[in-house]
Amino acid sequence: MGYFQHPSAIVDPGAEIGENTRIWHFCHIAGGAKIGRDCVLGQNVYIAPTVVVGSGVKIQNNVSLYDGVTIEDHAFIGPSAVFTNVVNPRSEIVRKSEYSTTQVGRGVTIGANATIVCGVRLGDYSFIGAGAVVTANLPNYALVVGVPARQIGWMCRCGIRLEAEGSAAYCAACGSGYRYDGEVLSEA
Repeated sequence: MGYFQHPSAIVDPGAEIGENTRIWHFCHIAGGAKIGRDCVLGQNVYIAPTVVVGSGVKIQNNVSLYDGVTIEDHAFIGPSAVFTNVVNPRSEIVRKSEYSTTQVGRGVTIGANATIVCGVRLGDYSFIGAGAVVTANLPNYALVVGVPARQIGWMCRCGIRLEAEGSAAYCAACGSGYRYDGEVLSEA
């Protein structure tokens, strides 16, 4: 076993866990789930059978990743973030055939208590503020807050809000440059 599993955690047979991943107290990883290298799963994390988690991902306490969720490398999922997988759930009606997929792009940050409604793609390095409710796709580097989430700016790969100058944006912290092409921001 090339990963750490706290004695209170349950990893079902058939789960794939990458090297150097750390699984902490009271986690449950279902059989079939795939988790990459160098991840950290905080206390009380649940990973469903079809979930795929990339490498270098940090999932904080009290997060459940349900069937249909894919998380790319180096994402950060804040404490008590919520993911859904059915748009219109009812207890007495089984809708497993209607699960919607949710794609969390590379380097995304999801703040504490944010809710990600199923069927969306969070663009690479997008940044979701604490408590936001995301109901639509986000472009790469978008900074969103509120209920429902609305874009209020752009974030650098390093996690600092970008300063815009015409069709360009620059990071005051790391010096990275970006350019606008319509509604799309990309690295210069």
